[in-house]
Amino acid sequence: MSSPVRDDVLLSAESLSVRFGGVLAVNGVSFDVKRGEVFTLIGPNGAGKTTLFNLISRIHAPSAGRIEYDGRELTSEPPHAVAALGIARTFQNIELFEHASVLQNLLIGRHTHRGTGFASDLFFTRKARREALAAREKAERVIDFLDLQHHRDALVAGLPYGVRKVVELARALASEPRLLLLDEPSSGLNVEETEDMVFWIADIRREFGITVLMVEHDMGLVSRVSDRVLAMNQGEVLALGTPAEVQAHAGVVEAYLGVPGASGDLSSLRRP
Repeated sequence: MSSPVRDDVLLSAESLSVRFGGVLAVNGVSFDVKRGEVFTLIGPNGAGKTTLFNLISRIHAPSAGRIEYDGRELTSEPPHAVAALGIARTFQNIELFEHASVLQNLLIGRHTHRGTGFASDLFFTRKARREALAAREKAERVIDFLDLQHHRDALVAGLPYGVRKVVELARALASEPRLLLLDEPSSGLNVEETEDMVFWIADIRREFGITVLMVEHDMGLVSRVSDRVLAMNQGEVLALGTPAEVQAHAGVVEAYLGVPGASGDLSSLRRP
């Protein structure tokens, strides 16, 4: 049964745990993501951040705990229903159709809004034509937003890594999500591309009203775009607060630097 909707919270995780064999990858993690905020998960490799993303995406099922999305019990939903609920995701390792064009990849991202059946599509009825036109207009809006006009008809396989990273973000936006999961959006990007990503994340929230849940290692990017940060280590929560509060937390500094009692500035770190 769904819980009453909390007006300020879009996603809520309660005492989440997941075990893979004898390994407890996530242990009793709880947090809320407020509507319209950028909420970032940080921590060393193996901290359990991507596993949390996989729980929210329903790739994995929790061993204990629950997840609510907009007052709805997400852990009872099948994996294929997640996108239709308004949750989109990018991946640490880019997942695109490499032998399709940029535009075709974005149109694939529109599949959750498909309202026609096989026969309508086969005979390209008036309704199918209207839907195809609407999908193209939405995709073109995202292409313009992310400055991908020059690459619209290019095959993904021939694009530089940084551009493919943006195309994956574009495909996620084409689905018109309310919650966008970004798994290390700056990974593999150069300084200029990372700077562009900073502005795009801010614009995604401002122009589209999308809530962003992000895993990121670049502390400079984290500090500039995040409202709140949750630091993890070995599957557990270390600290929760503003970027400055979390980066100054002694346990967080120790987890990154590996030195008990260490202190220092983590803002220049890109990866642990």
